[in-house]
Amino acid sequence: MRKEKLFIFLVLLGVFIGLLIATRFDWTLRTTAQDSQTSAAGSKFLKNLNPYESIHDLEKSTIKVAQNVGKAVVSISTEKTEKIKGPRVRRYQFGFPFGQESPFEDDFFDRFFDDFFGGFEREYKQRGLGSGVIIDKEGYILTNEHVVGDADKLTVTLSDGREFKAQIKGTDSRSDLAIIKINAKNLPAVELGDSDEVKIGQWVLAIGNPFAFALENPEPTVTMGVISALHRSLNRGIGRDRDYSDLIQTDAAINPGNSGGPLVNLSGQIIGINVAIFSTSGGYQGVGFAIPINTARQIVSRLIAGEKILYGWLGVNIQNLDESLVKYFGLKSKDGVLVAKVLSNSPAEKAGVKEGDIITKFNERSVKNINDLMKVVAGTKVGKVVKVVVIRDSKYITLQVKTGQRPESTTEESFVYESETAWRGIEVQSLDNNIARKYRIREKKGVIVVKVEPNSQADDTGIISGDVILEINRESIEDMSDYNRITSKIKGDALVKISRGYFVVKEKIEH
Repeated sequence: MRKEKLFIFLVLLGVFIGLLIATRFDWTLRTTAQDSQTSAAGSKFLKNLNPYESIHDLEKSTIKVAQNVGKAVVSISTEKTEKIKGPRVRRYQFGFPFGQESPFEDDFFDRFFDDFFGGFEREYKQRGLGSGVIIDKEGYILTNEHVVGDADKLTVTLSDGREFKAQIKGTDSRSDLAIIKINAKNLPAVELGDSDEVKIGQWVLAIGNPFAFALENPEPTVTMGVISALHRSLNRGIGRDRDYSDLIQTDAAINPGNSGGPLVNLSGQIIGINVAIFSTSGGYQGVGFAIPINTARQIVSRLIAGEKILYGWLGVNIQNLDESLVKYFGLKSKDGVLVAKVLSNSPAEKAGVKEGDIITKFNERSVKNINDLMKVVAGTKVGKVVKVVVIRDSKYITLQVKTGQRPESTTEESFVYESETAWRGIEVQSLDNNIARKYRIREKKGVIVVKVEPNSQADDTGIISGDVILEINRESIEDMSDYNRITSKIKGDALVKISRGYFVVKEKIEH
């Protein structure tokens, strides 16, 4: 009996082991096959994704571009002499590269003579450094205006170590571009690409001479990254009246001294001129900007000829449309720009453009946002008559506008304030001559916002202290009596025109 039980047990154990082996073998085969299929699919995907046969080909291509373009990248040192009265000024604008004091300066004696003879007029030399790129073999170099703009002396150092005195051929502060020239022939030059074809995610190289004065050789520095974003805008207040409204953003490292150097694609073509970094520390933090080369392409020949660059001007303050404005005006999309203010005696005023108009076309070109309108207006020849299509009271109107010449500079005021009444979270005060003069407010009528209650309808809309309310629901506001009369009868959402543009203040906050 015991032998029979042992026999049955061994048979069952053998069957179990056999099933287990067979099952695992089948699972292994299926898993291996699946892995093989996945691997094959992945390889096919990567092959289709990468135009290079291998990563080594990409590396070789990058090296070739860096070598070829690097030969045409130059270091630009500038010098400006100024006469001042007062204490001693640092001899070098940037000091040492990383901020430390020179060990050769005698602070005691400098300060002694500052204290007792500080009233004498003295000269000091302000020095700066930047980069540039040769775009013509006859010695024409493209760089930033802020690198060379007000320098008395320019010295260009080529990648092979040769130095040349340079002269400024043309500058344009608005675009922050300049052309300088050295007396040399048969120089290596870089081809201009097409920045309109640039895509987000595209690989690029930034080449320049950061901290060039601290390096032992003149060879440029090369960094690599991708196009992070397009059509970026920086504050118009940065650097006089420059227009940084349509920049290329990249994470290729851009450091002090890189300004004016090229941003190139993997074909070795210039797609941008490095201009700025966004940083909280003053150093590289992965956010750099370049001027699209197509912006430079439009004016290079005129800069070489020494011509002054003139920009078309319409004479309006404008704003983009948001969802609340689209809904209020009954529009189909956010395409177009809203005219918040028409400047006095401007081409727009003469042509009949009115505040509250929505510009949809300029000179036969569609306008989707502020950048679109700014670019097309600036690029229009001064004095040319163009068609401007606007939406007014839900109707399309075509106006004939003769573009003017943009003024040399524009200024914007900033405000600080006090208090009185409340409507939808807004406290306002009368705008009299004393307040206007005290806080440099240009508006001669309206009421000034002195406080906005947190989490109120006005706060949700974006109205802030210091805004001047000029209209509500298209009714003009001269003073507090107008404001109280109009707000007391409002039901539903309200279109509020302030000094910065139009805002829709809702009756209730939607959550």
